[in-house]
Amino acid sequence: MPLVALGLGSNIRRQHHLTRALEALESLAAPHPLQLSRVFESPAVGFDDERPFYNMVVAFETELSPATIDRHCKAIERENGRPAGPAKLVARTLDIDLLLWGDSVECDGTRRLPREDIERYAFVLHPLAELLPAHRHPVSGVTFAALWASFDATDQPHRPIDFVWGERRISRSDET
Repeated sequence: MPLVALGLGSNIRRQHHLTRALEALESLAAPHPLQLSRVFESPAVGFDDERPFYNMVVAFETELSPATIDRHCKAIERENGRPAGPAKLVARTLDIDLLLWGDSVECDGTRRLPREDIERYAFVLHPLAELLPAHRHPVSGVTFAALWASFDATDQPHRPIDFVWGERRISRSDET
């Protein structure tokens, strides 16, 4: 069964929207448990709205296809007030991106797997490397831990934060 990794982000009512996304994704993943990275705060670079983002990665095993997962993620975004459409660099209640679907490599015009953001952005790669350190990038074959170790995040500040979801505390540590 493929392991799916999703990147989550919000810069509007961040705690509220990430919590709602986790609840919806927990139902989608059932009966398999959600695996969670820490939550990281990062600036909204290049956005019209300067409110910082909360970002994290979740993973779970599923039999659902990438297209079905995308549809569910877009529905969760809409249920949380994100308008449909390709708006870029604007504040958002919720953003859920399919990063990985097993070891699948595909580009069908609407989706690219693995998502290129993995190797571009610290707020995607760091939580992914933390959550799945020994997992290998489907194209390069390099582990996510090794990709993170060689990543230059100098211009991409981010920091782990304490985050509470239900009775779970997703805590920061001194490691960044």
